[in-house]
Amino acid sequence: MKGKRYTKEFKIEAIKQVTDRGYSVAEVAVRLGTTTHRLYA
Repeated sequence: MKGKRYTKEFKIEAIKQVTDRGYSVAEVAVRLGTTTHRLYA
């Protein structure tokens, strides 16, 4: 079973939301419909 793949643009946007906009990883995970574990990975 393969995991969900995210585009490079998706990953960059997720990082920007945390680093530039000040959202927590948990908030970004909920907003993007993923888990905090997947964002940290």
